[in-house]
Amino acid sequence: MTKPSLPELLHAAVTAVGGTERPGQVAMAEAVEEAIDGGSHLLVQAGTGTGKSLGYLVPALAHGERVVVATATLALQRQLVERDLPRTVDALHPLLRRRPEFAMLKGRSNYLCLHRLHEGVPQDEEDGLFDQFEAAAPTSRLGQDLLRMRDWADETETGDRDDLTPGVSDRAWAQVSVSSRECLGASKCAYGAECFAESARERAKLAEVVVTNHALLAIDAIEGAPVLPQHEVLIVDEAHELVSRVTGVATGELTPGQVNRAVRRAAKLVNEKAADQLQTAAEGFERLMELALPGRLEEIPEDLGYALMALRDACRTVISAIGTTRDKSVQDEDAVRKQALASVESVHDVAERITNGSEWDVVWYERHEPRGGSAYRPSGASLRVAPMSVSGLLREKLFTERSVVLTSATLKLGGDFNGVGASLGLAPEGTEGDDVPQWKGVDVGSPFDYRKQGILYVAKHLARPARDGDRGDMLDELTELIQAAGGRTLGLFSSMRAAQLAAEELRSRIPEYPILLQGEETLGELIKNFAADPRTCLFGTLSLWQGVDVPGPSCQLVVMDKIPFPRPDDPLMSARQKAVEEAGGNGFMAVAATHAALLMAQGAGRLVRASGDRGVVAVLDQRLATARYGSYLKASLPDFWFTTDRNQVRKSLAAIDAKARQTEGAEQVEGAEQAAGD
Repeated sequence: MTKPSLPELLHAAVTAVGGTERPGQVAMAEAVEEAIDGGSHLLVQAGTGTGKSLGYLVPALAHGERVVVATATLALQRQLVERDLPRTVDALHPLLRRRPEFAMLKGRSNYLCLHRLHEGVPQDEEDGLFDQFEAAAPTSRLGQDLLRMRDWADETETGDRDDLTPGVSDRAWAQVSVSSRECLGASKCAYGAECFAESARERAKLAEVVVTNHALLAIDAIEGAPVLPQHEVLIVDEAHELVSRVTGVATGELTPGQVNRAVRRAAKLVNEKAADQLQTAAEGFERLMELALPGRLEEIPEDLGYALMALRDACRTVISAIGTTRDKSVQDEDAVRKQALASVESVHDVAERITNGSEWDVVWYERHEPRGGSAYRPSGASLRVAPMSVSGLLREKLFTERSVVLTSATLKLGGDFNGVGASLGLAPEGTEGDDVPQWKGVDVGSPFDYRKQGILYVAKHLARPARDGDRGDMLDELTELIQAAGGRTLGLFSSMRAAQLAAEELRSRIPEYPILLQGEETLGELIKNFAADPRTCLFGTLSLWQGVDVPGPSCQLVVMDKIPFPRPDDPLMSARQKAVEEAGGNGFMAVAATHAALLMAQGAGRLVRASGDRGVVAVLDQRLATARYGSYLKASLPDFWFTTDRNQVRKSLAAIDAKARQTEGAEQVEGAEQAAGD
């Protein structure tokens, strides 16, 4: 039988999902097929509406080798597993003469632990385990969540937290889940044969397509023991997020609360001398942290160095003692011991990493404000350590022994892929040499006509923004733009403080346009309410720059208060910038401008989400039009029609608003007529 061609397979898959075949999708599928067949690597930019998931799934399934697909967001993982893969597999089955299996795999703490559920949770103050269901008041939010999870445990096939609807708080989930360090292991656990996490791993071993997240991909790369099954093809979707997710996994943190928790958990399991040594070290560390000022530590102060060495050595003593001490009076000692070990080892590893003082690490103090009494991010100081760069790690662990495809709507910054490629550890495209991963960058475009659908407006007349300065002129401009647009505004701010100040001011200036503010409700509720009422505006910061998908008339004005450069006092970003400069490069362009370009490209992408969308992206920062780096940033954005004419923009917004109102009115009349007819 003749092997089906890629166009045949793609046509069948697109038809199955009810989509329309697009030139960009075809070009992407061909580029992915070429990379997989040639064992090379590909960076492919595919704009919103391209249908990129089928653009990589179809050639990957046709190849017949195991493929891992890693995404940044839960929404895309669900789309792949619940919609795209089932329909694509069904459509390709008659052509491929096989039905590829697929599975989702996440980190262990994402799955319900039956041992925790049935046997109880190790607690810090008492011996053994306690029954979390008895301890929590049944009428409290925690108690209700726990009872609901106990019922859910009898029904669920996956034990996956994200399958539990409605969801539960982090505090509640912690009562019924374990980290990989806390897990007893299937062979030692009474519930090992029924374990949800182990079942997920077994399904992944048998699947041809494994869908996972960037965090688990990072753990697989960083830690010696593989957590993902062996695979020949890796596809990274939402790849613009990969470096930050890998950096997050590779970042260590020490807080007084974390250290004291380790002390309490270990105290009952070791001899008095070891327990006292850890207690003394913890107290010394806590005293120093009370005096800590936020900022980078280019050199570890002598007193902190001694405190960390004492903590490291005390943890080492306790780890050895836990392994030799047995106490029959402790109920379910193995589970209690495992949790204590996990806590102490975590403290030991971070303390040792900082005391070792690698030139490739950045260490800093950070202070946290209280967040509504959350036990998971209390106020106080923390000591953090992160890699200066993850590019070497990614080059070594990601781009060897498999073909890698990275895709996103925003990979081409400043007109080429080299900036993103460098952050991933790749030499400039076309570089030859031994052990140099070969890759190609392809931009397959977008099905949207950006120059006809959108305007990029820069408020050149506004004063240059100063850090944390009063921007009355910016608020005046924002007010006028919202009035011209009739609401319909997504406000993307460079800081939460700026978003809060703008919301407070505009709520009093233009009360006829409701202002929703990030943090006042869940993100899902905010986006739902924003989409439901076109007169509403939504203000917020980082997660809104990337997490809002509202096609149609509710989002016709996207405003950026200023270019989102990292803060000058950001320890990690400033360290990376300094390292580039010391190596003879342009640190500002390599780090700060690249960071801003990526965020702006993501933010501008919120405007046009469908072929009928029209609107304006307004940047209230003159530097985009006047600074030398402005052209680099503009080249990273969709190709909107560009202007600095404020009057023209107001007229355009008013015209778009009038047309939207006309359409809404016609739809209301049609709905009323249908209701009357019914």
